[in-house]
Amino acid sequence: MKRTIQGALAAGAVVAAGLLLRDVPASLGRRPSGERAERVLRSPQFHDGAFRNSEPGATVPSAPSLKIIRSMVAERETRRPSGPVPLVTAAPSRPERTGLDVVWYGHSTVLAEIEGRRVLLDPIWSERPSPVRFLGPRRLHPTPVPLSALPPIDAVVISHDHYDHLDMPTVRVLSRTHSASFLVPLGIGAHLERWGVPPSRIVELDWEEEAQVAGLRFTATAARHFSGRTLRRNDTLWGSWAIAGDRHRVFYGGDSGYFDGFAGIGAAHGPFDLTLMPIGAYSDNWPDVHMTPEQAVAAHLDVGGGLLLPVHWATFNLAPHSWAEPADRLWREAKARDVEIVVPRPGEPLNVSAPPPVDGWWQTLA
Repeated sequence: MKRTIQGALAAGAVVAAGLLLRDVPASLGRRPSGERAERVLRSPQFHDGAFRNSEPGATVPSAPSLKIIRSMVAERETRRPSGPVPLVTAAPSRPERTGLDVVWYGHSTVLAEIEGRRVLLDPIWSERPSPVRFLGPRRLHPTPVPLSALPPIDAVVISHDHYDHLDMPTVRVLSRTHSASFLVPLGIGAHLERWGVPPSRIVELDWEEEAQVAGLRFTATAARHFSGRTLRRNDTLWGSWAIAGDRHRVFYGGDSGYFDGFAGIGAAHGPFDLTLMPIGAYSDNWPDVHMTPEQAVAAHLDVGGGLLLPVHWATFNLAPHSWAEPADRLWREAKARDVEIVVPRPGEPLNVSAPPPVDGWWQTLA
């Protein structure tokens, strides 16, 4: 009897492991081939077998050093909120045909409603940004609304293929339940095709290429970052995005570090009513590929931004800094440089023409 029980437990463990790991090969994505690979090879950003930044810089090490591991472990409690993050769970209202509204769902996931069209940026509804369901940083707050509660989406925009920005389970659901086009930097279309997105709905762009989708103009713009879903890096391009309607313009900084190219983006595609700028996951160990809050304010001014909404913070623990530090530093720098910002709770709908005052809600959780 004992051996029977042990055998059953062992078999159950094998089945459980198989279920947990079954999606890992697909989640890794696929390298570009055919026409997608030919476009990669023709890109001015691709040389010596990989995509390159216009300004070289240090990236996050693929094998973290003991120093980095120690910094991530030290003062662990300060790197998570002290209580539940306040969420707004109401569904957004129908977008106005002439307005600009936005909902930040956490991390870099934003629903922008531009003149009646809905654009979803870097959506991730998974519990962890990882190819493995039981490993990787876990959410620090739930998603404000279930994925099924989203209104009809016209376009999905991806900045690059890191797991916290390109989430396979979320993409698969959106592909089945919405008719949206997916706008991505070069090479990422191969991932989407492997996950079941029809090729006719995939729009791959190099920097400074543009496409008209649902009455909006999407331009892939430069960024200073890197890519990769395995130890192999930079087979796919990364970028920021300029999105323009007839009356309103939005700039999304992606996961970029600060670089001189922001001024050129502003000159070519700005000014912008709203900028979505990353403010978290910075570290002295990788100073060139993630902006500090102060650099986010500088980038906002470079591109000619009106209102700044911070993203890439509060949801996943990805760097040694404390949980509330990015928003505190952003607020202080914005005051010093007379920049208008809005720091919404996850899920809170905002009208860009009438943003609420900053109330420091995160400070009670520091």
